[in-house]
Amino acid sequence: MNIQAWIQAFRLRTLPLALSSIFMGIIASYIHHGFDVQISLWAVMTTLLLQILSNLANDYGDALKGTDNAQRLGPERAVQSGKISAVAMKNAIIIFAMLSLFSGLILIWKSHIDLIKAAVFLLLGILAIAAAIKYTVGHKAYGYSGFGDLFVFIFFGFVAVLGSFYLNTSYLSWDVIWASITVGLLSMAVLNLNNMRDLENDKSSGKNTLAVRFGIKKAKLYHTIIINIAFFSLMIFMIVNELSWQAHLALLMYPLFISDLMKIDKETDMQKLDPFLKRTALKTFFLMIVFGALVLFFS
Repeated sequence: MNIQAWIQAFRLRTLPLALSSIFMGIIASYIHHGFDVQISLWAVMTTLLLQILSNLANDYGDALKGTDNAQRLGPERAVQSGKISAVAMKNAIIIFAMLSLFSGLILIWKSHIDLIKAAVFLLLGILAIAAAIKYTVGHKAYGYSGFGDLFVFIFFGFVAVLGSFYLNTSYLSWDVIWASITVGLLSMAVLNLNNMRDLENDKSSGKNTLAVRFGIKKAKLYHTIIINIAFFSLMIFMIVNELSWQAHLALLMYPLFISDLMKIDKETDMQKLDPFLKRTALKTFFLMIVFGALVLFFS
């Protein structure tokens, strides 16, 4: 077995972004005095498994559809390059789908919620697994119809943040919607960067992402808008919860995102957008770490 190829297929650089959603839910639950260590750890585990599942399915689906080819500007994919067979990747997808479901079941069990609520979360978990796979796999893969951004916003934002918050606290609070909007939009920003980088190849392959539909100029404007709304939502969340002035220092990371926005706007070589994917994902993760630390020590 080619271990290096599998590690590459897992796309570890995407994991911090997935964790950002759960961390925001955990931070919100701490602010509302409902943090639970075991539940939070299982939420993290489930999220990591779902993200790896999504990455494997993306590799598999794009390879079968021919979207991963010699013209693609991003990192080399495992199935397209021949390092991992389509059969082996399909089996790995099944395994990680089962692991994600198992981890999710433990998460629900640890939360001690009643049967009806447990059934709702089980359904959400199954939908999350389906969404991870159906982004590029199948005849009606939603990533090929321009719905990728919407699904990322829903699952990285509302489902991950509100879900982890509820499992920690056993209730929902309207203010956490602002927190979920923040992470949902920043996750969309990473996807949009990916789609801007691959715009020409996606267009020729029939993958009609929003970047393809908008064109590069409007896609860059869209990118600027979602980054700015993300930080506006975070500020509203801080104000509504009357957090300490020290917690607001997390907003000092805003200029780091603006600096990238200016560089992205001027970039004409789409391949040079690739480093911004990693930077945006890591900055989002670091934003959550900084915000969480400030809340922990100054609230």
